[in-house]
Amino acid sequence: MTSEACSVTMAHMMLPQHANPAGNVHGGVIMKFIDDAAGVVAAKHARTNTVTASIDRLDFHRPVFIGNLLILRASLNSTGRSSMEIGVRVEAEDLMTGETKHIASAYLTFVSLNAEGRPSPVPSFSPTTPEGLRRAREAMQRKECYRQLQSHNKEHS
Repeated sequence: MTSEACSVTMAHMMLPQHANPAGNVHGGVIMKFIDDAAGVVAAKHARTNTVTASIDRLDFHRPVFIGNLLILRASLNSTGRSSMEIGVRVEAEDLMTGETKHIASAYLTFVSLNAEGRPSPVPSFSPTTPEGLRRAREAMQRKECYRQLQSHNKEHS
């Protein structure tokens, strides 16, 4: 599958209903948009129903304000048997100045489900671009760290 088929860019205008009284967009609203963008990539790749299994670290670097254009760039990083890691980069553009700032990044794991709601296999993914290869390598490193943490926790529980 091509890297273009395994990515999506989505944009949303931030409106008053997305924000608190001070005009800052709620983090939960941004989290929902992150999950939506990653979910589109997962569904495009698996062509099945997919569900969020986990979100690995989400840091907000800057606030987002009413009137900003929130831009989410989601890409498939790696696949397992029935799971997919998707990275999402969030930016906010000030439409008056044209300035764009990096707001947040997140890694989400989605699982493909069959008609009975059980995990089902996903197509493998073999990136070919330098960027795709870097993302896949970093995804494997995160997966290994997670395995080591699980093993450590089992030993000490």
